[in-house]
Amino acid sequence: MAEDPGKAGSGEGERTAENACHNRLDDSETGNLRKRLRQGTETPSTGSTPSSTPPKLVSAEELIEAEKGVCKLALAHEIVVDESFRIKQRDPAEGSFEKTVGDIVKKAFWDCLQAQLSEEPPVYDHAIHLLSEIKESLLSFLLPGHTRLRNQINEVLDLDLIKQEAENGALEIPRLVDFIIGMMGTLCAPVRDEEIKKIRDICDVVVLFREIFGVLDLMKLDMVNFTISSIRPHLMQQSVEYERKRFQQLFDKQLNGLEITTKWLQEAASDVLSADSESAVGAGAPAAEIPATSVLNHAYLTLLRWDHAGRLFPETVLMDQTRFQEMQMELNQLTIIAAVLLVTYNMTGVAISGLSGFLDKLKKIIKVLLTGMHTPSFQLSEALVSVSEQICVEVTNCLSQHGFTPLTVERKGVLKGQIQAISNLDNSVRKLIDSRIQTFLKTYLVSINPKTITAPGGLGPIGTELEELTVKFTRLINYNRLVFSPYYDTVLTKILKGTDSEVPGINDFPLFC
Repeated sequence: MAEDPGKAGSGEGERTAENACHNRLDDSETGNLRKRLRQGTETPSTGSTPSSTPPKLVSAEELIEAEKGVCKLALAHEIVVDESFRIKQRDPAEGSFEKTVGDIVKKAFWDCLQAQLSEEPPVYDHAIHLLSEIKESLLSFLLPGHTRLRNQINEVLDLDLIKQEAENGALEIPRLVDFIIGMMGTLCAPVRDEEIKKIRDICDVVVLFREIFGVLDLMKLDMVNFTISSIRPHLMQQSVEYERKRFQQLFDKQLNGLEITTKWLQEAASDVLSADSESAVGAGAPAAEIPATSVLNHAYLTLLRWDHAGRLFPETVLMDQTRFQEMQMELNQLTIIAAVLLVTYNMTGVAISGLSGFLDKLKKIIKVLLTGMHTPSFQLSEALVSVSEQICVEVTNCLSQHGFTPLTVERKGVLKGQIQAISNLDNSVRKLIDSRIQTFLKTYLVSINPKTITAPGGLGPIGTELEELTVKFTRLINYNRLVFSPYYDTVLTKILKGTDSEVPGINDFPLFC
């Protein structure tokens, strides 16, 4: 029975995890943070608000140290926030320069090994070096208590003895390889049993060595991921303080304070104040004091409408920008789907409203035709033309099959026109659905028992997806609130009490680490 990969020593796991962190996170949230750090001395001030701190130069050493901190912060954050987080093997893109060079170097190495082993007598320099690396890898998988296995590895893969055997022409590579494969089978996770079985059938020594190293690399990933899953419960308990401390260290190097976060919260406070003032005027009562929680909740909701191409993301949520962007895209698609279905069912009346399965069929068709909705080449107006055509076909067929009067040519034209009009941001149906979604999200955030909340009219067809997205959104912002509440409290106090019209700088915040 294969043992868990968690038998690995922590040192190897930490090195692998840190290297993998750069590979896994370099192009997502960490990339955003690194860019922001590099731009730290030149972060643009939006609007007319003056920066509270003058520009400051950062040395290369400070930048490198900050980037290491970003990687550690990003890795810890991913482990806590994403329950399915796993380090994955990084494969260069097919045809890329990196892959081409890598393939050339690897081929040259294995060709050299083949040439040495083909000499008469064979030369084992490369082979012994590979055996040394394999031995080191096998030992790295062991825990301190694995004394018997450690003794076996040291005894069979005794490099001094192997060198003597090679010099005397008595080295038995097949015997050593057989032991190595057996030990790998003992130490690997069950998911690698099939790979172990395959390499047992390989006879060519060079190919065998190459495949052994491939499986060892996979075993190292398994070890790291097992370690991650093991420490997740412990990390969860300390993650808030850890992230706050790490952020404070980065924040100390950031040069314009929480400028973007402050502007984000200022805009949210202004929105909430305007809305409250309008309701108070309508009710003939003075406007009440705005709770900081209401402002922060509204600020979080604005992240689902963010202009990612035109605006920098607030510093305190930058680590999750990709997640917010994905939720925003999903929400936009759900809005279009709900709007199309609302128009369709309003046009056809009760004729199709009670037909089991027809709604889901229409929803699947719309979703397929909206695939790639947020890619640069996608044209919503063109996609909705296809949607309107297909919806009319499906509705006509459904009405005919169930004995209802089919749509007239005129009504088909009206239905198609109403569906295609949804591509306009100012479309009344689209705005109605969007407003109801925002109301649902806002209600969910302030509800003591969210399970009792029902989706407003028109959102029923997307109710399941909307609830799943809302739960995901709520968990994310609740965790963010826990980590950054001291910062938010400081900024919101200044904004709501009007004690400071300028953006708070680094010295305006207490040290939280």
